[in-house]
Amino acid sequence: MDDQPTVTRRRFVAGTGVAVGVTAVALAVSSCGSDDSESTTTSDTQASPPSTSAAAGVLAPLADVPVGGGIIVGDTVLTQATAGKVAGFSATCTHSGCKLSGVTDGKIDCPCHGSKFNLDGTVANGPAKTSLPAVAVQVTGGNVVKA
Repeated sequence: MDDQPTVTRRRFVAGTGVAVGVTAVALAVSSCGSDDSESTTTSDTQASPPSTSAAAGVLAPLADVPVGGGIIVGDTVLTQATAGKVAGFSATCTHSGCKLSGVTDGKIDCPCHGSKFNLDGTVANGPAKTSLPAVAVQVTGGNVVKA
């Protein structure tokens, strides 16, 4: 008889699955830590840096926040449902903590599991069940600033 260990089909498949899983996790982790500043999303209202400096708490010029839409600046979503009425919310999805990706067609989008939020931060489409936490903002001198 041969003293070589026997590899059953079950062990081979299980071992292959672990190797594939480890590789997938490694790829996911490496892409999360990416410092690539180029975005692959095509939305006009996605995360973008403000046109002016962020000195003195300025998040963005009011002109950069589209009426009926919004933008993501750092960790804050700025929306303007009606002209001159700007609201701020956390840019972290309440479902699983993913960073929100942008505002399209009047909805704030989460890329991870498809949650969407209304411009007032309430849930439009799950799996998120909780509204986005508000961030106090105000319009001062044509800029949106943290209050």
